Amino acid sequence: MHAETGNAITIRFALPAPELQPFVTTYYRTDVICSPSEPFVQDYLHPEWPNLRFLSPGQGQSAIGEQALRESPSFAVTGPTSRAARFRLRSGRSWGIGLMPLGWAALIGTPACNYADRFVDGLLDQAFAPFHPLAQSLANGTGDFEEELALIESHMGRIAIQTNSSAELITAFNSVLVDPELATVAELAERLDMNVRSLERFSRRIFGFPPKLLMRRQRFLRSLAQFMLDPSLKWLSALDYQYHDQAHFVRDFRLFMGMSPTAYAKLDKPFLVAAARARMEIAGNAVQGLHEPTKA
Repeated sequence: MHAETGNAITIRFALPAPELQPFVTTYYRTDVICSPSEPFVQDYLHPEWPNLRFLSPGQGQSAIGEQALRESPSFAVTGPTSRAARFRLRSGRSWGIGLMPLGWAALIGTPACNYADRFVDGLLDQAFAPFHPLAQSLANGTGDFEEELALIESHMGRIAIQTNSSAELITAFNSVLVDPELATVAELAERLDMNVRSLERFSRRIFGFPPKLLMRRQRFLRSLAQFMLDPSLKWLSALDYQYHDQAHFVRDFRLFMGMSPTAYAKLDKPFLVAAARARMEIAGNAVQGLHEPTKA
């Protein structure tokens, strides 16, 4: 566990128990204290895998891509994303659980593409009923980090993980996807011994998006992670080697973040830079999308 503190923001990460690591990336808690002159603190969240977030009522607002900001439910479920999410938080604490693609398939079981680039109220969607007791427990929590983390770990340990017949293939797909040497969809299909059409269907159902977009996202995230760990870098120094030139990177940046790299570099990042460093120390990767899968 580790904390990065600045501007009255504290972000702490913890790894799940070993038996849950194929399904869960990290648990994380965010504590915010806003100044009287600034009721919200705002940041942009890069594309990532699904997350379950537990907030105080009225604590936050969020929007994915070009959507208008709207209030975040107290149990907010975000599917896999290919667009930046803008969010604002008032003073308070919140918890998050990051899910691997296998975690979504095994714990939720509904096609990931149905929730891609959107967030929903988990209390109103029966797909997330197994997490309703946890949402209630955290709402009644004491605020003590260790006690609330123990609540999460105990609940996650009790959830019945659905045996998924595709678990081995999901893990293999995820492993190839995070390989920085992967260059083409044809290569991905060959390494998984799948035809391209089957690969497309499987990718949308389990990972939320077609494989070509996922590969672009991974290339972009590798570059963004370098910049987040060392914001003093020039973008050219952070670029993944698969980018042909800076213009190629700028096109991807606009696609995934909705702005230019220059505009993003000028923004305050009160959450994301601290989170990247803390996450790197705990999980070995600065962003969730680069998390190495573990076999179930």
